[in-house]
Amino acid sequence: MPASAGSRAAAAGLSRPCHHHCTPHTAGYTIVNSWQGGFQGEVKVTAGPSAITGWTVRWTFANGQTVSQTWNATISNSGAEYTARNVDYNGRLGAGASTSFGFLGSWNSTNTAPTLTCTPS
Repeated sequence: MPASAGSRAAAAGLSRPCHHHCTPHTAGYTIVNSWQGGFQGEVKVTAGPSAITGWTVRWTFANGQTVSQTWNATISNSGAEYTARNVDYNGRLGAGASTSFGFLGSWNSTNTAPTLTCTPS
C-alpha cells in the first residue's frame, strides 16, 4: 500500500487518542502504513501540564494482531495484552512535551486500532 495509505487510515478513524486513565498525560495510536498481513504502528506519548520521568502504555489487540519489532520503547506482551515502557533516552518529558515509539506488526483479517491506557511515572 502506498505511503499515503497511513494518512487515509488515520482519517478513517484508525488513530485513537487515549481518553481515560491518561489525564493529564495522553497517548495516541496511529497506523502509519498497512499492507497485506502487516502494518506499522506508532504511539505518541504527550506529557500534560507537569513533567514526567517515565511512562507506560498498555493496550489489547482485539483481532489477533502481533508485534514483531519495535523502536524507541521496550514492549512485552502476554497474549493479546501489550505493555510498552520508555527507554533511557525518552522517558523524561517536560510539560507538554511528547515522544513517540513505533513497531511492526502482523494481522490476519481485521486490524482494528486498540484503545490505549497510559501511566506516567
